[in-house]
Amino acid sequence: MDYGLLKKYTKNINILFVEDDIDFRKEFSELLQDIFPKVTTAIDGLDAINKYKEFYESTSSYYDLIISDIKMPNLDGVELIDYIYKIKKDQLVIILSARNEFNYLLPLVNLGIHQFFTKPINYNTFLEDIFKLCNQIYHNRLNNDINIIKINESLMWDKKKKKLLENDKAIELTKNEILFVETILNDNGKICTVDKLIDIIWADEFDLIADITHLKSLIYRLRKKVPGLLIKNIYGMGYIHDS
Repeated sequence: MDYGLLKKYTKNINILFVEDDIDFRKEFSELLQDIFPKVTTAIDGLDAINKYKEFYESTSSYYDLIISDIKMPNLDGVELIDYIYKIKKDQLVIILSARNEFNYLLPLVNLGIHQFFTKPINYNTFLEDIFKLCNQIYHNRLNNDINIIKINESLMWDKKKKKLLENDKAIELTKNEILFVETILNDNGKICTVDKLIDIIWADEFDLIADITHLKSLIYRLRKKVPGLLIKNIYGMGYIHDS
């Protein structure tokens, strides 16, 4: 990982970090401050909502990224993110969870979180994923055309025309492949559940009872057709574009 590029990508990103455990909050906020120059900490979900509103009132903008624990007093992570998405539905959210909190993750995935990490945090993996996410934020800001999603140096998605372009040439996709690409890219990096993808892709095929095998087959063909479109399986949760 290029740490010079990481600093370039993160220099204008504002972070809200929400954690009730005092020791972990201190330790992890110090790591975040090494990466991001602008980090605000909150001690629970209620404190986070107040700081989220205060930030908007003082800057007329929202935090670029929220990193939050799940189990917290006053307002837990599920309630917090549900509340935040009612204010800003495309808010970028990363969840930190203990290994025994899997059941809490399911409603969060349904709400539309972008990534989650289990404690204890693997810092190398965390840094790699933060690099990818901040790269995405940075290039989205540079992109003046709101209809174009830049995937990598050669690949982009035209939201208006619903076309996947490689070196400015359209890649021929089936109707279902287009629906998959549109869903996984237009969701602003959120994890797409298997049920959501199936419901969207096969919504009009009333004579077919689609299941995960149909989805896996579609993804297999798409990966062979477009290797640069990195589709990551989040075990037990769904799929995400790994930018």
